[in-house]
Amino acid sequence: MSTSNATPEHHAIVGAGLVGSLLGLMLAQRGYKVTIYDRRSDPRNSNALEGRSINLALSDRGWKALEKAGVADRVRKIALPIKGRRMHDHFGNETLQLYGVGDQCIYSVSRSGLNLILVEAAEENPLLEVKFDHVSTGYEITDKDDKAGVNLSFKNRNAILHDRIFGADGAFSVIRENMTHTSRFDYSQQYLPHGYKEIPMSPNADGGFRMSEDGLHIWPRGKFMLMALPNPGGSFTCTLFAPYEGEESFKNIKSDEDVRAFFNRHFPDTIPHLPTLIQDWNTNPVSSLCSVKCHPWNINSRVVIVGDAAHAIVPFFGQGMNSGFEDCTILSSLIDEAVPTSEGDWKALLDEYTRLRKPDGDAILDLALHNYIVMRDKTADPKFLLQKRIEARITAAHSNRWKPLYTLVTFSHIPYAEAWAKGEVQQAVMNEIMASHNISEKWESDEIVERAIKLLDDYESGSSTIAHPSPLLSTDA
Repeated sequence: MSTSNATPEHHAIVGAGLVGSLLGLMLAQRGYKVTIYDRRSDPRNSNALEGRSINLALSDRGWKALEKAGVADRVRKIALPIKGRRMHDHFGNETLQLYGVGDQCIYSVSRSGLNLILVEAAEENPLLEVKFDHVSTGYEITDKDDKAGVNLSFKNRNAILHDRIFGADGAFSVIRENMTHTSRFDYSQQYLPHGYKEIPMSPNADGGFRMSEDGLHIWPRGKFMLMALPNPGGSFTCTLFAPYEGEESFKNIKSDEDVRAFFNRHFPDTIPHLPTLIQDWNTNPVSSLCSVKCHPWNINSRVVIVGDAAHAIVPFFGQGMNSGFEDCTILSSLIDEAVPTSEGDWKALLDEYTRLRKPDGDAILDLALHNYIVMRDKTADPKFLLQKRIEARITAAHSNRWKPLYTLVTFSHIPYAEAWAKGEVQQAVMNEIMASHNISEKWESDEIVERAIKLLDDYESGSSTIAHPSPLLSTDA
């Protein structure tokens, strides 16, 4: 599908990261002239991505967008399948908790490798140009007949007029910050009291992985946790999530001896695999965890935000990139359906984009915030694990009625807000099931499964209501 204009509209995208590159490619494929501006130097000439996590979790929503853009096959070459969580207890014991059924899995991908694939694919389109070392400082909408559009301004460069600007410049978006000066623009930002520090785990001497490469490794320890995702080439990226302050916190890990003592006390099985732990600890910074909500996501049909610029979330559901890619899927589908040729068309299209995506942005933000608590506190809890086993039996017997929240979010394309609502109902059911007398003894009985479905019927019909709906669902990691 392409636009029918003899002279295609010229759209700017601020940010050549994952979402910006993908959206630029999709717009160019639809016949628009696109220029992507990024404040960084060309990442193809640099090994650094400014402290960003080097690997990410790619799941069904992200794959759908990559398929739509025609680049999924390229990405599969750098994607490692992750079939479940590998939980490590204090004694070095490891257990596998599968994410789904059959061959369902998520994929670990290199952020830099994926970014390079998307930038290179974008630049292959003759309608698209990527300009690095362009630091955007804001925009100004103009309604003059001969110059109607939006001027994008830059540091130490002249402003450039475009028909539209798409802000894909991340959680600390300059474009969104400019939008906050618009009347009735709502904005909120929340930092977790926890930060994170990345610690690389190098390959074995023979180049192989030091741990099983088919799982997300988690060391849950109450108020903090360690995670590790595999990278192509045999390495892992370990990430410690911990409070900034408190008894066990980044603030109290001051010396090299403190680092050794902390890891020996809480993650002793990792010590043989982290020969450069002290050097890496002292080199890598502690980074913050921030969530952003705002509304609306477009201004006057001229300025639009996508991805983290619109709905930055914490990384604990593995949906940050996937939700941003889904923004691209929705936007491109709306363009395909509407074929906009006027400002009125664009206004209707972008208003619909905001209407569709804003509730989902809020939902996945809340889910991700809670999932940190679940991963940190509950994944080693026997009661939680029993509930997961019961839910697995319900799913096996009634797969058309009951799908775990993690499955709805990760392995489907239903809106996040709808998945959240279904998850609330299912958790209300499970609260009653787990309160059953002698549940630990009769959890394998058909009676429990059928009672769960009866309770589900009651909640869905309205004959039972959720007494105290809470965003803190007992979901998966």
